[in-house]
Amino acid sequence: MATKRNTDWDPESYASFRGLRLRPALDLLAQVGALPNGDIIDLGCGDGAVGPALRQRFAGRPLIGVDTSETMLAKAQGYDALVQADVAAWSPKTPPALIFSNACLNWLPDHASLMPRLVDTLPSGGVLAVQMPRQYAAPSHALIRKVAGEQDFKPPVAEPQVYMRLLQPAGEVSVWESEYLQQLPAVDHGHPVRHFTQSTVLRPYVEKLSLNAKADFLAAYEAALDAAYPKEQDGSVLFAFNRLFFVLRKS
Repeated sequence: MATKRNTDWDPESYASFRGLRLRPALDLLAQVGALPNGDIIDLGCGDGAVGPALRQRFAGRPLIGVDTSETMLAKAQGYDALVQADVAAWSPKTPPALIFSNACLNWLPDHASLMPRLVDTLPSGGVLAVQMPRQYAAPSHALIRKVAGEQDFKPPVAEPQVYMRLLQPAGEVSVWESEYLQQLPAVDHGHPVRHFTQSTVLRPYVEKLSLNAKADFLAAYEAALDAAYPKEQDGSVLFAFNRLFFVLRKS
């Protein structure tokens, strides 16, 4: 939800897997401890899926949602303030107690500069908590690039060791990965994995195509998915999805 492309995000399509997308955010939130005084920032808040959990956990603190997408922000509720801003350039007006970012910063480049810049906005004891998909080698993502004929792809999210080395000088940091085995339900048309990826990683590959070219692209992608993710007897598929997490408490 960080970058603005030719078309805005589709909240309905994104929200169709709300439970599966929310679980990593709750797992990240469980690792955030006590905080100093300050605002709670939901960076890349999208349609506000994580807002209620942040509100419940940090009751009484100002909760601010930040996102690039006007369409997504229109769906977000329960925040004390909503800010439409380029997440790559955003900075808080006052030092926040927590910058919480779920599945957003993977859309942005140059993490070697971005992450330290976000840490610099925190007070002593402030926390930067981030979750990013790291699914690029899996068939769900690699097959999109194969059908598109994309060459020289560089994953926007690096190995866990990269973030540990990057963040250790700033304070106490924990970095980990989790693979979620998700059972995607059967769909009336197409492959369940395509329905999962269509609102996120698949979007930039098809949004500029003509209707005929888009149909051909999706047909080739779904044919490859059929082999990579065979359907169960009920039409569902088992879909492993890898995510990277880190929590930094600033010295």
